Amino acid sequence: MDKSNSWAHRFDRHGPQLLIAGPCVIESETHAMRMAELIREVTEAFEGKFLWTFKASFDKANRTSNSSPRGVGIGEGLEILNRIKTEFNVPVLTDIHESWQAKEAAEVVDILQIPAFLCRQTDLLVAAAKTGRVVNIKKGQFLAPEDMRHPVTKVRDAGNENVFVTERGTCFGYNALVVDYAGLARLRSAGAPVIFDATHSVQIPGGMNGTTGGRREMAPLLAAAAAVVGVDGFFMEVHDNPDEAFSDGPNQITPDMLRDVLGKLIVGRELAP
Repeated sequence: MDKSNSWAHRFDRHGPQLLIAGPCVIESETHAMRMAELIREVTEAFEGKFLWTFKASFDKANRTSNSSPRGVGIGEGLEILNRIKTEFNVPVLTDIHESWQAKEAAEVVDILQIPAFLCRQTDLLVAAAKTGRVVNIKKGQFLAPEDMRHPVTKVRDAGNENVFVTERGTCFGYNALVVDYAGLARLRSAGAPVIFDATHSVQIPGGMNGTTGGRREMAPLLAAAAAVVGVDGFFMEVHDNPDEAFSDGPNQITPDMLRDVLGKLIVGRELAP
């Protein structure tokens, strides 16, 4: 993908919906390739209704516990993402956690994602922006929707207009998140396309004695509601055996669940204002 190519045309109200989907973390090349194949099969069944971008993290730097696995690392991770990008002819997304990672990751990926806890980190945002890649900023669980205009402005002031904002649930109480659906509409005040992250929104952060819990069965319901409210795309973590996943297993959905929810998103979009 040309780094200067705008993604604005991808958000046509009547065109394919953006779908960012893949496992939370790259567990191995074999697993990542298998997940790409499974997700492609699901999305192709909908005959052009979704514009799929594969996502997976090379490193999960924000694990609850030191004992939790973090991934394969940036070198091997980018090699795997490049193989998926080439063999499946699909854009790829990964998180970055430190400024130096932006340039290296941008040699492979199409979208650089800024984790929610780091959404106000100016140097990280600017480094990502300067690569020319699309920058997807997860909204911090601690921020009001209107406050996301500041991270977006940092990216644009660095010369990059290709920026998304993603809702992933808001802090509600101890080990709990809530989705503010009115906030999805308010998030548009940031002036960027709005993506809804259905799977992180059902997390129970740190709620399993050192690991993150979740309610994956609720993710399709939240996504369908977001489709009716009206968003520009969806983010979902998908795993073929989520109970054995390295990270975020309780809130990752299966390929069969993905197939079911995509049908609901098509219907919900028709009801959106």
